[in-house]
Amino acid sequence: MNSLSMAGLFLFCFIFCSQVLAGPSFEERLVTAAVERTKQNVTYDGSYFSIGYPNGDVPGNIGVCTDVVIRSYRALGTDLQVLVHEDMAESFSAYPSNRIWGLTGTDRNIDHRRVPNLQIFFARHGEVLPNGSTADGYGAGDIVTWMLPGNLPHIGIVTNRISPVSGNPLIVHNIGAGPVLDDMLFSYEITGHYRFVPKEWE
Repeated sequence: MNSLSMAGLFLFCFIFCSQVLAGPSFEERLVTAAVERTKQNVTYDGSYFSIGYPNGDVPGNIGVCTDVVIRSYRALGTDLQVLVHEDMAESFSAYPSNRIWGLTGTDRNIDHRRVPNLQIFFARHGEVLPNGSTADGYGAGDIVTWMLPGNLPHIGIVTNRISPVSGNPLIVHNIGAGPVLDDMLFSYEITGHYRFVPKEWE
């Protein structure tokens, strides 16, 4: 084997081994964690609970749309309860807690479980992406928020699964019947589009 062929073989092995060692990206892992949520039996319940800190969670058999996001990130070692609380404690006026709920301080039990707060956090610490009207603008692992009828904010995670009917990426979300994988990206008004990769994964 000549030196040129050896160099080509070395380069191929280097690239192949690098890809194998790198493993799935954070976004791919987040999608896997989100899809795993759809296998859980969860009743929709937005009641206020006093929970622990850090890593506090409401009972595992209940949850709302935000809990899908929180639990998916937590499965990868990222605690949004702590991240949102710490950011709110430092910059409370940047968040809508006073304007929307009349609060004058943080509440570690509920702050991270509110869509408007997550929107501000992702905008401050992640990427704000366009609210596009075509599927190619949305990548696996992106976070999307919507406004449902009755001015109800909603949130979900974009997956790498594609609807054979619409060609749109399927969304993991909980709109009332527990976490599901659903073709609903453009079913409601999109109010936010974010990508948040924790610093330890960058």
